[in-house]
Amino acid sequence: MSVRTRVAPSPTGDPHVGTAYIALFNMVFARKLGGKFVLRIEDTDQVRSTDESESMILESLRWLGLNWDEGPDVGGEYGPYRQSERSAIYQAHAQTLLDSGHAFICYRTPEELEALRAARKADGRHTALKPSDLMLPAAEVEKRKAAGAPYVIRMMVPEEGKCEVNDMLRGTIELDWGQVDAQILMKSDGMPTYHLANVVDDHLMAISHVIRGEEWINSAPKHKLLYQYFGWDMPVLCHMPLLRNPDKSKLSKRKNPTSINYYKRMGYLPEAVVNYLGRMGWSMPDEAEKFTLQAMIEHFDIQRVSLGGPVFDTTKLSWLNGLWIRESCTPEQLAQKLRDWAFNEDYLMPVLPLIQTRLEVLSDIVKLADFFVAGQLDIQAEQFEFGKLEALQVRKILQYSLWQFEAVRSWDRDTISQSLSGLSQALGLKMKDFMMPLFVAVSGRSAAPSIMDAMVILGSDMTRARLRHALDVLGGPSKKEAKAWEKEFRAMEL
Repeated sequence: MSVRTRVAPSPTGDPHVGTAYIALFNMVFARKLGGKFVLRIEDTDQVRSTDESESMILESLRWLGLNWDEGPDVGGEYGPYRQSERSAIYQAHAQTLLDSGHAFICYRTPEELEALRAARKADGRHTALKPSDLMLPAAEVEKRKAAGAPYVIRMMVPEEGKCEVNDMLRGTIELDWGQVDAQILMKSDGMPTYHLANVVDDHLMAISHVIRGEEWINSAPKHKLLYQYFGWDMPVLCHMPLLRNPDKSKLSKRKNPTSINYYKRMGYLPEAVVNYLGRMGWSMPDEAEKFTLQAMIEHFDIQRVSLGGPVFDTTKLSWLNGLWIRESCTPEQLAQKLRDWAFNEDYLMPVLPLIQTRLEVLSDIVKLADFFVAGQLDIQAEQFEFGKLEALQVRKILQYSLWQFEAVRSWDRDTISQSLSGLSQALGLKMKDFMMPLFVAVSGRSAAPSIMDAMVILGSDMTRARLRHALDVLGGPSKKEAKAWEKEFRAMEL
């Protein structure tokens, strides 16, 4: 059997370290066994998917040296490799399931679905909805069809019993069909859900091994059933342990920087980041902590993956990065890495116009532009004491701006300006007063050259990281405050 693995990220935000983690293990597994590694873009979410995000994903994975054999940019015999370009394929396969009786058209409204779940819960049953819950009488179906009511296509699933799923690392996993709902396969907009698209694509692209995060274990019965419905052989499954925060919670951008771009902007070496991700739940035969990507490929054995939740610890990553800088770089190589990192024309050109009018001698650049090349800033709580703002307002500005930036899809000056302007109005603050905490959080000073432009240059990941750091310095919201603030923030018309 020819080994073929894939990674299938969604272009809906910054490139996540979890994507790199799964991509690394898929690539190394394929390389070790002389197979192919495929990159597929899951862009069926037409509202959240962006070309900008896709470009960042491709660029960040290349920066790490995780190169693919087939993908949207390099082509291949199984293309197209963007799911948005494969809609006719999914529609045809959904129709096959309808024709065979393995799927049904569902006209249920959101209100009806909520009532059905509530009724099941009241009866002490699982809230997963079954075909018997969802299917309407034929007359009602015809009535809604004639009225042009929106509908989705759902799969038929067993009402009860057990499903056995084989996993490379975990052996046989037994899952309860009672907890599996009649999954939507095609949404009302005509686009497929993850479940249909990935099963169809994995088969048509001849994927032999699906190595993915353990959060997909509960979906495995649906996928196994779809393979049976289509009469296809299922790929070998391998569910990797999830990356965790130091407190053992799932790695989340609300607690830690999760964007690959953040670590690139901070000055981590790609070799060190890949090395660290390789240590997430796996180890070399000799237990060496520092190793190259090529060495990982040569010694890779997926059975050495540990199922304990690997902790993504930035302190340990920094230590490992220091080893790479000191032990694996000549002074000439280090000079080149510094140029590639921040002291290159592409990065400096947007910065220089912002400070040139303030320069008297070239050495002034150190004090005027230091925050453009710094990591986390050495800021103190006293710097956030403003006569026109109360301490509570300062913390709210930082937290609400952070939440607002997490929802921004296009990171440019106009979008940032509009987002912050709307937020300042919602909080009843003049823009000048509203911006004061942001100046300190982003630049480390009360006044800086065009803070909006600075945010664009720093990028969304570093900007958000500095807002989080500022909140940490100020103590951040309490649990009670965070709950109340989030409710207030979501109610704002931004």
